[in-house]
Amino acid sequence: MSAMSAAPLADAHGPRSAPARDGEPSGLEALFNPRSIALVGATERSVWSIAAVDNLRRFGFSGKVHMINPKGGTIFGSEAAATCSAVGEPIDAALLMVPESKMVEVFDDLQNAGVGGVVILSGGFAETGHDGKQRQQQIADKAKSAGIRMLGPNCLGFANFVAGTPIWTTQLRRPSGKAQVALVSQSGALASQLEQFAHQQRVGLTHMISTGNEADVQVADAIEYLARQPEAKAIALFLESVRDPLRFERAISTAHAAGKPVVVLKVGASEASAKAAQAHTGSLVGNDRVFDALCRKLGLSRVHSLEELIVTTDLFARTGALRGKGLAFVAMSGGMCEIVTDQADREGIALPELAPATAAALREVLPPLATPNNPLDVTGAAMVEPELIARSLKALAQDPDIAALSFVFDAPAKEDARGFARRFITQIGEGFRGAGKPCVMLSHTFSGVSGEARALTEELGVTYSGGGVRHGLHALGHLLRHGAWRERLPAPPMALKPGSERPDGERAVLDFLARHGVPIVPAHVARSADDAAAFARDLDAAVVLKIASPDIQHKTEVGGVLLNLRGDDAVRAGYEQIMQRVQAAKPDARIDGIIVSPMRRGGVELFVGTMRDPQWGPSIAVGLGGVFVEVLKDTSLRLLPITESDALDMLGELRGGKLLDGFRGAPAVDRASLAKVIVAIGKAALALGPDLVSLEINPLLAFDGGIEALDGLTVWENAGEH
Repeated sequence: MSAMSAAPLADAHGPRSAPARDGEPSGLEALFNPRSIALVGATERSVWSIAAVDNLRRFGFSGKVHMINPKGGTIFGSEAAATCSAVGEPIDAALLMVPESKMVEVFDDLQNAGVGGVVILSGGFAETGHDGKQRQQQIADKAKSAGIRMLGPNCLGFANFVAGTPIWTTQLRRPSGKAQVALVSQSGALASQLEQFAHQQRVGLTHMISTGNEADVQVADAIEYLARQPEAKAIALFLESVRDPLRFERAISTAHAAGKPVVVLKVGASEASAKAAQAHTGSLVGNDRVFDALCRKLGLSRVHSLEELIVTTDLFARTGALRGKGLAFVAMSGGMCEIVTDQADREGIALPELAPATAAALREVLPPLATPNNPLDVTGAAMVEPELIARSLKALAQDPDIAALSFVFDAPAKEDARGFARRFITQIGEGFRGAGKPCVMLSHTFSGVSGEARALTEELGVTYSGGGVRHGLHALGHLLRHGAWRERLPAPPMALKPGSERPDGERAVLDFLARHGVPIVPAHVARSADDAAAFARDLDAAVVLKIASPDIQHKTEVGGVLLNLRGDDAVRAGYEQIMQRVQAAKPDARIDGIIVSPMRRGGVELFVGTMRDPQWGPSIAVGLGGVFVEVLKDTSLRLLPITESDALDMLGELRGGKLLDGFRGAPAVDRASLAKVIVAIGKAALALGPDLVSLEINPLLAFDGGIEALDGLTVWENAGEH
C-alpha cells in the first residue's frame, strides 16, 4: 500500500535523533521517536485526523504514515489499510482515534502487527468512574502483555520537535527559537495553550508530552525519558496528581542528576480545584502544603501560573541555576528600580548592598546625578551616552555578593531604520560579556517576542525574556533558590520500619521523647493528693496539675488542668478538684493519675507536629503555639527527615518569627539549639514507625533557661486495635 510522506525537516531544526540511546526507559524511544506511524481510525471528516495529518506535513515528518480504516479507500491522498496487520511493513507507533468500545480488538491487531507504542486520543475510561476504570485496566493489561507502550488514554499525544515527529491532534506551530525546553502535561488542552504561549515568547520546545489518564506511561516515565535527551536543558511540568510517588521522586532525581531543572505548576491548592482535578483525571490530589514541602526537598521550582511556568523554565534552560547571594538590577528609570526593590523584598530575593569598592568603581563611570545603588538607575544620561550601560554592568559585576545581573529594556518587535534599539542592546551585550556572570535582559512589561527581537538579541549576545519584570524577577528567584538547594547536603532518606514502642498518653509520649534527646519538663504522675503535694514540695515552685489519661486528648475541655498552684493545701485541693471534674465528664476514661510539673512563665510557645501524608509519607510542621497555630495558621512544613539547616529555614519562614529574637525586651531564643530539638522530634517520630499518624508537641517552650516539651500527643493508625 502507499503511504503519505513529507519533506524532511529544515536544517535549522537539526537532524533526526538517533533511533535509540543506551539506558532509555523501555520502549519509549519507539513511541516518542518513531520512523513509521499508523493513524488508526483516520477519516477526512474528523478534526482530530485533519490536525494530526496537518501537523505531520507541517513538521516535515520523513518517515511513513499509514492510514488505517476498516472501510479502506483513499484518505488524505493515501490508500488506507483495513488493519495495521494488513500494512505489511513495520509500524513503530500508532495514533488510536477509535471509540473505546473498539479498543480491545484494535489492540489484538496492534499486537499482530508488532506496533511498539500507541497514543490513545479516545476518552471514556478512568475519568468517567468505576466502569471506565475497569475498561482502562483491560486495555492496559492488553498493552502490557503485547509489549506495547501506551500514552493515554484521553490524551492529545506528543510532539518531538527536535525530530520533526508530532503525533498530536490539535494544530501545532512550527518551533521557533533555539529548542531547549521540554514540556510534560497531564492536560492536553493546557499543553496546547502552553505551546502557543511558548511560540509567542519565542521559547523553543524540544518535546511536548501529554500523558492523559496515564494507564501506562506516567509523568515520571516522560521525565526520565527527557532527562536522557541532550537537547532539553530544562523541563516544564503541569501536574494534577501523582500516581506513583516513589517513581516520581526517582524521575526528578534523574532529571537533576542530568543537570535539567524541573519547574512545576501543580493544581490542588484549594478544595475546589482538588475536586476539579479528581473529576478530570480520575485520581486524587494530595495535600498541597505537603507538595510544597516535597518541592523543597527535591529541588522542584513551583510556580502558580502558565506564564510563570514558561518564563521560569526558559531562563533555567538558558542560564542554568544561579549560585551566589543575590541579584543586581539596572534600569534607566528610578521608578522601575523602586518597583524591583519592593518586589524583591516581597519574594525574599536578596539585592545586596554594594561593596565599597563596587560603589567607588561606579562613581568613576556614572554621571554626577547618578547614585551607586542596587538596583542601579543609570539615569537618562544613558540615552545620550549608551556606553554608560556597558561600563556600569562591568563595574557592578565585580561585586562578590552578586550572582547575576539584569538590565530592564524592551527588545523591539521590528528593528527601526535608525538602529536606535540596536545601539542600546549592543551596549547591554558588551556589558553582559564583560560581567563574567549570568545576565538577563528583561522587558518592562509582559510582551510578546517577535522573531526579529529574538534574532537581534541573540546576535548581540543578550539573553532576553519578554516575561516582564514581575515574572522575570520571580523566575530569577527560583534560579537562585535552586542553586542554593544544589549546594546543600539533603538529609539522608530513612525507611520507615515498624516501631518497637507505641507510647500513648502525655507522660508516655514525653518519656519517649526524652529517650530520643528531646528536653522535657520535669514531671511526676501522682496517684494521690498527698503524693502530688510531696512532689510539689520537692520542686519548691508553683506547679501545674494535669490529668493523665490515654483516653483524654484535650484536658482543658474536661476541667483537667489547673495552673499556678503553690503550697500543700492548694495542691491537695487541686488534685481532688480535677479528679471530680474528670470523673463527672468522662466516667469511662482510664485515669493513670495526675501529672505534677513546675509552672513555666515567659518564653515563646511553639507547636511541633508530625503527620503522615498518604502519598509522600511523614512530614513535620513548626509554628508558634497557642492561638498562633490555630487562628493564624503560621506554620512551616518539611518532609522528614530534616537537617538542622532545614529546621533553621523553617523558623525563618514563620511570620511571627520575630518573637524568637527578643521581642520588646524579652530574651532571644537560641535558634541553633531549637533547631537541634526540632530535628530530634522528627527522628523520634520516624522511630515510631509507619503506624504513627501524628506526633504533636504543644507547647514546646523556648525560654531563658532552655527548651522543654511541656505536652505530647500521639495518634495511631487503627488505634482501637491496640
